[in-house]
Formats: sequence, structure tokens, C-alpha cells
Amino acid sequence: MATAGELEAARAALLMINPAPYNAEAPPAALSGDTTPTELHYVRSNFAVPQHDGTLEIGGAVENPITLNLDDLRAMPATEVTVTLECAGNGRLDMRPLPTGEPWGDYAVSTARWTGAYLHEVLALARPIAAGVDVRFEGADHGAYHLKPILPETNKDDLSFVRALPLAHAVDPASGILIAYEMNGEPLGPDHGAPFRAIVPHWYAVASVKWLKHIDVLTEPYAGEFQTGHYMYQWPDRPEEPVSLMRVRARITDPAPGAIISPGTYTVRGKAWSGTGPVTRVEVSLTGEGDWYPAELEPARGPHQWQDWSFAWPARDIGRHTLRARATDAGGNVQPDVPPWNRLGYGNNAIEVSYVDIC
Repeated sequence: MATAGELEAARAALLMINPAPYNAEAPPAALSGDTTPTELHYVRSNFAVPQHDGTLEIGGAVENPITLNLDDLRAMPATEVTVTLECAGNGRLDMRPLPTGEPWGDYAVSTARWTGAYLHEVLALARPIAAGVDVRFEGADHGAYHLKPILPETNKDDLSFVRALPLAHAVDPASGILIAYEMNGEPLGPDHGAPFRAIVPHWYAVASVKWLKHIDVLTEPYAGEFQTGHYMYQWPDRPEEPVSLMRVRARITDPAPGAIISPGTYTVRGKAWSGTGPVTRVEVSLTGEGDWYPAELEPARGPHQWQDWSFAWPARDIGRHTLRARATDAGGNVQPDVPPWNRLGYGNNAIEVSYVDIC
């Protein structure tokens, strides 16, 4: 367990949103590279960093319940996967009226290299029975919940973080889901789920449960505060639905919002990602309406990570100029102009507006 001083040092470069439970955005520079340095990777927690006994129990509707430790996981074939993780509440501050929840700006997104054992290989050791439906993931983190619970039976004074995935997805080798024990080539740190955590590519990061303690196969769909209470799209005009895959999104990383630049050709750069990707097109607009111009989109370096794009802008006219970027993914999903408002403020992938001054 890290000391208070070690935790404080690890958090020094982040933009704190809430000290307890600790939540922090990545600084804008964290989006400039292919991956995000560990010390710049955003942090999302629902409870304080917990104690962990170093074991992971896999049970429930399985033929062979097992208990694994870190050495057991390291003895399995190791896989490194580069994955973009985004908080489902990223961009909540841009919604109107302001939803309830942590006041995230636009930088609760990062990309890292995760090393671990494939979930489907871990589950194969336990042998789920044919009647299995969901896989339940429980973290060691628990305590008094700082937000108002939605499900009436929730024990607000001692709640654990629990999520579930469909068993069919969990055992699919193509899902790429890891039980990770390293981040960017180093052992997981306390804020990122040590000693091991789930990494679920393409899904909002709520599915990537940290500080894993139990994995259970269920014969009925799982219902819980963080599954069917919070992390649900509660729409004003249609039935609610669960938060799952990341929505398509583009971000301008250079120039920074409010930057002052000199006249001349300026290369606008950014990142784009989607849970239903890959991203197939990024366009840039230089006004509040009118033409969209195609950006140069680089192929993804891997199946689960953001993509780079650039646009050569003839920035010659003195004055203030707006910049917008819009992404489209392989499923035909396009960013909307207006944030898709829902009561808890999830999944904001609206086109972002930035401006620069040329002088």
C-alpha cells in the first residue's frame, strides 16, 4: 500500500476534480502522444483507495472455483494491449442544464499500455457452466457513497463497486479484455487499481473495474447501483439504457483553446476515438456553420486506441477564429452538434468548439 506522500507525488501533475474520493483529469499535454504517461493518466474513483489482500476469487456458476494471486496471473501467458479509456462523465460540464455527478471537464480520457492475462483464459480455468449469463466484477473499494443512490435497496453507508458484463462478451477472445497487473511497463499503482484490474476495450471505463477482488459467473442478469442505478442514460424523451460503448469523438489538441498564433499555415492536430470504431473520417470547420474540410486521418496503431489526425489551416486573417472537429466511425456514427442531454450527464460526445487569435 502506498504511503500518503507517495500518493500525493503520483497525483501532482493531474487536474484534481475531487479530493475524496480522488478524481482528477489529465492535463491537456496528456493527449499529445500515442500513449499517456502514467503520471498524467486521468483517475476515476468512487471510493478511497482500498486495502487489498492480493487474491482474486473466481466463482459463482462455475465448475472449478479458483483463487489466484499476482504470481498466478504472471505465470499465465502475458499480453500487452494499448487501450484508450474514457470516463462516461467526460464533458459533463458542457451539458445544459448541468446534470448531477462529478463536474468533469474534457480531459477524463487517456491511453496506456496494459499488460496482463486475457480474461477469457482466466475464466477458462474456472469453467463457467452453460447456464451462465453475466460475469460480475467486484472491486475491493467500498464505503459511504458520496452521491445519492438511485436503487432503493442500496446501502449508502457501505457500498462496494460492482459491475458486470455479458458472459458471451467476457469469454470472447476477440473482446481483448485483460486482467491487468502492469501499466506502461510498470506494476499498477494504487490509483489505477493495484494489484490487478479489468481493462475492457471500447467500453466507457466504468466497465474496467479496479482493485479486483471477486469475479463471479451469474445465471441471472446482474442488477446493482453501478449497473442499473447509476451509469444509465436517463433520457428525457425515451426509455433509459445502460452506458456501454464509448461514443465517437474528436478532440483538437493543438492549438490549445485561446492560443495566440501568428499568420501563416498552421497544422491543427488532434485525436479521435470511438467504441464502435475505428474512426473513418475527421473533418474541420472554421466557422459556426458552413463547409467542413477533410482532415488527414492516420490509421489506428492498434484496435483499441485513439487515432491521430491533422489539418493544414491557411490561418492568414488577423482576428479571432473558431475551430471545430467532427469524427465519424465505421458504424456510421457522427458527432452531434448538441450534447446528448441525460439526467446523469453521461456520454457527451458533442462537437467541441475552440477558438484562437491570430495577430
